[in-house]
Amino acid sequence: MKSLLKFITCGSVDDGKSTLIGHMLYEAKLLFADQEKALEMDSRLGSRGGKIDYSLLLDGLLAEREQGITIDVAYRYFTTDNRSFIVADTPGHEEYTRNMAVGASFADLAVILVDATKGIITQTKRHTRICALMGIKHLVLAVNKMDLVGFDSNKFEAIKDDFAKTSAEFNFQSIQVIPVSATEGDNITKKSANTPWYEGLPLLSYLENVDVHQSEDTKQFMMPIQRVCRPDHTFRGFQGQIEAGSISVGDELTTLPSHEKAKVKRILVTDQDRETAYAGQPVTIQLDREVDVSRGCVFTKNDQIKEADSFSATILWMDDSVLTPGKNYLVKVGTKVLPATVTAITNKIDINTGNTVPADHVVKNEVAKCEFSLSDNIVFDSFEQYKSIGGFILIDRVSNMTSACGVIDQALQSSDKFGTLDTEITREVRAQQKGQNPVTVWFTGSDNASIAKEVEKRLVSTGYHTMLLENSAGEAASRVAEVAKVLNDAGLIALVSNGAQNDRETTQSIIGKSFIEVNLNGSAGSSKAENVAIEIDASKNSIEEAANYIVKQVVTYLINQ
Repeated sequence: MKSLLKFITCGSVDDGKSTLIGHMLYEAKLLFADQEKALEMDSRLGSRGGKIDYSLLLDGLLAEREQGITIDVAYRYFTTDNRSFIVADTPGHEEYTRNMAVGASFADLAVILVDATKGIITQTKRHTRICALMGIKHLVLAVNKMDLVGFDSNKFEAIKDDFAKTSAEFNFQSIQVIPVSATEGDNITKKSANTPWYEGLPLLSYLENVDVHQSEDTKQFMMPIQRVCRPDHTFRGFQGQIEAGSISVGDELTTLPSHEKAKVKRILVTDQDRETAYAGQPVTIQLDREVDVSRGCVFTKNDQIKEADSFSATILWMDDSVLTPGKNYLVKVGTKVLPATVTAITNKIDINTGNTVPADHVVKNEVAKCEFSLSDNIVFDSFEQYKSIGGFILIDRVSNMTSACGVIDQALQSSDKFGTLDTEITREVRAQQKGQNPVTVWFTGSDNASIAKEVEKRLVSTGYHTMLLENSAGEAASRVAEVAKVLNDAGLIALVSNGAQNDRETTQSIIGKSFIEVNLNGSAGSSKAENVAIEIDASKNSIEEAANYIVKQVVTYLINQ
């Protein structure tokens, strides 16, 4: 049986990705007669003066042909005498980076094209980083348009050295650099006489022989549950695809997150009974006893798989809207979907240098490190070990569009006890990152909700990072104070609209010194600096006047800290 290689082509706009794959298929005689004839006829009206335009084989959308660019991901299946292939031709334009990421998520290897006349550019670095983020371990750097630089070996070596520096921070297992000409066919299916200085294989031969499949022998069995099959009262099976390892009848499994144990009674692949099943196979597993399992649970033999309701992650933001802390999304890990909140943006990653830079928001196509809080525990592991439960996507709760994809870095909170892990990212570091001193402003008195909202608007408009909380009547002030303290620890200014009876001593003891009480039933213009308190008679001032006075006092306090 032939092995299967799934790979993508990526790179910047007009680097020749579609042309490269089209020329490979044409030259290797991997097209049907009608496809070849249609290509030749379409090329008469193309942009190459009647010469064959190989990109037309993959650029099928009208907009793609009109503009001469790739917009959507084009998948092609082909097979040679030595191997079967699925290739995803991905777009190079920055606007369609999300489409490139989709293609990379399925691939074992990436062919990154570089224009020999331009060298390594920002989009090359962005695509390299996305390939690493998506778990691709094998790269081919195809230095295209070598005919336009006279097949200059010095130019090729300079690009090769530059890319070695770009990719040094990533843990790629293999990188092969090949000089090619996508339009003329040099080093695509056979060695070119124009590059006698290149001693490696042509592109197709290299793809036929490269070994990209890691051994699964060392991995324990793991399968996310996709569906519970119960056609009648006599049968209850758990369906999903085996992501790692193997399973046999009689093996003992652990179900997560319930941690119940049961033995495998029966294994079905389609409708056929099997004694053993392996990674990559969709199966139905029947157990010897009833367990609490539903969609999103995980079957495993590995007791090291983690659970948490809070984690840090590296993400690629793909939405047109701006990501800021406090926004709510659905997070999908494996087959489990849960509501999640972005609690913090730790930093962004500079595409050109790889350095981290402070950030309080993320825009489209940026890579960032963020922290998330979930509504319940989720089962996950390292992306290196189990790709399907180490990666995730964020889903917009209104549009149902995918807003981001990413990989989980680590748990931030124990699954069985509230608390934070020891970290080098202290409160002071987060405050410095946001350029402000975190404080809790606790509003009491008449109409404090309206005034608190106005105060927040004014603080945000002047560049401060805030979060508005409401302490409803009947709710313990201590609970809200604990939340406010967490927000302060994240570097934020917490504004609390207090509708309950105030217990200043309790709340301040929880929050600490960074506490400002705003009493709206006090005397206008009176400020008690020694108690870090602000008093104003809201009944004698408009909401705008009261808010302006309070903001002035709060900003003065922040500046003097």
